[in-house]
This record gives sequence, structure tokens and C-alpha cells, in this order.
Amino acid sequence: MKRILCYGDSNTFGYISGSDHKRFDENKRWTQVLQKKLGNKYCVIEEGLNSRTILSNDPRPGREGRSGYDYLLPCLDSHDPLDLIIVMLGTNEVKVRYNKTATEIGEMLENYIIKPIKTRALHNSPNPQILIITPVKVDGKLANANFEGKYDESSEIKSIQLEEHFKKIAERNNCYYLSALNLETGIDGVHLTQNGHKKLADMIYEKIGEIFQ
Repeated sequence: MKRILCYGDSNTFGYISGSDHKRFDENKRWTQVLQKKLGNKYCVIEEGLNSRTILSNDPRPGREGRSGYDYLLPCLDSHDPLDLIIVMLGTNEVKVRYNKTATEIGEMLENYIIKPIKTRALHNSPNPQILIITPVKVDGKLANANFEGKYDESSEIKSIQLEEHFKKIAERNNCYYLSALNLETGIDGVHLTQNGHKKLADMIYEKIGEIFQ
């Protein structure tokens, strides 16, 4: 059985756009749609966390442990063995409060997520493959209105710029790559619609066929 870890934020968790932390069920969120498409020769492991960043610490009470870097190595160890690690992070780093450029976000992804995966000596996973996914485009105006100024129009620009940076990171580090930039988001301008989840599952399914051909 091939084991696939999906390491991401609220769009991996399955957050329903415009809701109060409600989650798409197992028939709708992309991780579980992917599991059904792959069948019982694969195990899709969900590791999506609302507000997860690459490196930044969320200052809000009750939002401790949101740094993807801080949890990464324990996560890899707890799910070992792994054949493929899917990384889809970056949406939360474009928030106004973190004041990061797209270049800085790319550097953080490479240095604090991708390279640690590459150098981690897992007992049962000598060389897991990595699939880097550029996350969805943030709609700056909708996100600003729905999340009380946490995002703005500069967030949208940076979310678009991530595509170029993440693709280069994948090339430099011998990783597979996909872009979810143009997938459909809902009324809050950040979270995937049900159709967006389905399309993302379809895209990843095709890429997995390429990885494990």
C-alpha cells in the first residue's frame, strides 16, 4: 500500500467557504475524494489545519501550533512509512499581519518545509517523493471583507506570485509540482468550493499516476 501524507492548511482540512469553521464531509473534501479515486492500494493521510502557516506564529489566543515547520518533523515520524508527501501551504502567509513578500514565502517553504523533508532520515521511508502545490489565488476584496482585514489586495498579488516561486523550488529540489492557483473559491475568497475540491482531487490523481507509473 502506498501511503500519501497531505500536509496543508484549511483547504486541506476542507473548510467550507463562508462558514463558521464547518468542514466538507468525506464525500466532498479533496483528500477523501482522492482516496476514493485511488482505491485500497493507497492510504491518504489528512493533515490539514486551519490557519497553518509555513513558519509564522499566529498571535491569536487558541491558535498555538500553527507553524507548519514546528509540527513537520513529528508529523513525518508519526506517519512513517510514507511514499509521497503533498505540501500545499502559503495561503496564510500572505495575510497582512505577517508582512511577507512572495519571495520570502518561497524561501520559507524551501528552507523550512521542503529541505527538512529531504534531509529527514525516516526509519521506514528512505526516499519519499514530494509534490508541491501552489495554493489557490486569494480574492483580496472578498477575503478582506470576510476576514476583517486579515487579507488585502496585496495578499492577492502575492498569492499569484507564489506560483512562479513554488515551481522553481520544485525544480531545484527534484520535487513534483502542481498549481491550484485558478481553482474556484467560494464567497470568502479563500476557501475552495465543492467543485474546487473535486477538480483538485482529479489533478492530484493524474499526477500520482505519473509519480508511481
